Amino acid sequence: MDKDKVISNLKKLKEKPSQRKFTQSVDLIVNLKDIDLKKPEQSLNLYSTLHFGKGKKVKVCGLVGPELLPQAKEVLDAAISVDDFSKYENKKEAKKLATTYDFFIAQATIMPKLATVFGRVFGPKGKMPNPKAGCVVPPNANLKPLYERLQKTVRLQTKNDPIVQTMVGNEKQSEEEIADNVMTIYEALVHTLPGGKNNIKSVLLKLTMGKPLRVE
Repeated sequence: MDKDKVISNLKKLKEKPSQRKFTQSVDLIVNLKDIDLKKPEQSLNLYSTLHFGKGKKVKVCGLVGPELLPQAKEVLDAAISVDDFSKYENKKEAKKLATTYDFFIAQATIMPKLATVFGRVFGPKGKMPNPKAGCVVPPNANLKPLYERLQKTVRLQTKNDPIVQTMVGNEKQSEEEIADNVMTIYEALVHTLPGGKNNIKSVLLKLTMGKPLRVE
């Protein structure tokens, strides 16, 4: 896929001035073909770190022991001590937490307790701290670099259909930055898919309230 064509399509998306009272996101939609999602090795679940932010703050919560608690409170958007996990045995409170934050960082030494309390809610929502994203850390971890990286991290996942969709920026960002994010994701998918480019049926871009525009 050609970056210049992506930039051209982004300009077309922005041709009509937005009359919305909010800043629209730019979403990337990749339709896949010739893959069997029933086969675990062909379903996608990976994380890609972009060069530029998505134009939206990513909220990160730490689920930690006493070793990381002071640092987590300082660096992350929220921190919950293992001593306070019992408050979230109430399923309603756990659901509220899962909805509020995009990523959860967990201290590795308390993962069994975390899984017991949060697993039944976080698991189905895809919010369990994931080692693939670097979100399970030792008690002596430096959280600041991880927090900064998560601000530019997207999850690329297929669920029931052979489609990957993710936010890649917003309408106020430059076309160059958004196109760079698109290309980073595209290359990550090509590298991961069993058939590479042959598994990609079509690539589309859209604004939140707009119609999808196909990138030829």
